[in-house]
Amino acid sequence: MPLIDDIKGDIQTAKKMRPARWVLLTWMAFCLPIILLCDHFGRMSMSLPVLNCIAIFGFLVALKWKLRRHIWFWCIMIFIAALHVPLILLIPWTTQWVPALAIGAIDSVDFCLIVWILAAVRRFMEEPKASEMPPHSH
Repeated sequence: MPLIDDIKGDIQTAKKMRPARWVLLTWMAFCLPIILLCDHFGRMSMSLPVLNCIAIFGFLVALKWKLRRHIWFWCIMIFIAALHVPLILLIPWTTQWVPALAIGAIDSVDFCLIVWILAAVRRFMEEPKASEMPPHSH
């Protein structure tokens, strides 16, 4: 199956996912300390990017929950999260109103890139070994 089919399948599954009420309530309770922490350090403008990043990673972990037992999955997620830290810290964020469409577009691109990376790494990590492949017919 081509890599693009894996990615399309993940995106279709993501479109069908609906968080439970307790997840939303937990998320709301989680947001307040993050916002207060950003405000305490004078970086209130970072609260939305930080929360969006955490939400995307949380959603990706839920989407890819079947991979939770693979160490490579967690290594890739940590690596990608580490790449997000300088982006969040170095981009000059604003506290002004930003259209939801713009935020959604940025989050969607980020989500799709990470899904693509995970699909590519999964394909590489789960590639059949030479000893498991059927012999070629000549």
